[in-house]
Amino acid sequence: MATEVEVVQGNSIKMYYRRLSWAKDKEAELVPYQTSAKLTFKRDSDTTKTKDGNVATSASLKPELELEFVNNSSVPADEFYHSVLKNEKIEVWLVDVDRTNATGDNFAWYAQATVSEDETEAKTGDTSERSITFSVDGTPKQGWLKLSAEQQDQIDYIFRGLSAVVSGENGSEVNGGTPWKDGDAGTYVPKEDSGSDSSKQATTPTATPTNNGANATA
Repeated sequence: MATEVEVVQGNSIKMYYRRLSWAKDKEAELVPYQTSAKLTFKRDSDTTKTKDGNVATSASLKPELELEFVNNSSVPADEFYHSVLKNEKIEVWLVDVDRTNATGDNFAWYAQATVSEDETEAKTGDTSERSITFSVDGTPKQGWLKLSAEQQDQIDYIFRGLSAVVSGENGSEVNGGTPWKDGDAGTYVPKEDSGSDSSKQATTPTATPTNNGANATA
């Protein structure tokens, strides 16, 4: 039986962050306004010539991790400054929010790292952008994880109406809005005309006959 293959979309890969020392106290947070995430595995190789032929040798694996995002005032954005200035170790996850296994867990890469370079670009008339380069400890690990309800809400928020948000009897959110559903496309139900609304009352123009100034006679 052939295995179904899905194309991985760039928008599906999202980075989550946490200071390593916070591991027992806080959940990982989504880095807001990401524009690019890049994970590279490099292994340099060399060839030694011998009398019996060439012998290939490989160096140790060198993972590289980079992130670009629109500069903002979030906790992760400030924490990247902290990591590079204080040499503080952090945890990072690259989570594929669309790829799940049979139990509903999401595919992810996990790494412990420090920020080795943090570049801020601020051009006149444009949004400020940040480019982060991580120095990864060891080898990133791949696996499966479950997004918490709060983490899921960050990437998959529900439709809300204009009214204040309150909690229903079962704990669900009541917000005055109705999410779009299949079959809604093209829906348009006009409001009923109100007899008290003079702007909606039809008027019949009075016709003025023209006879070029002549009086009609029987």
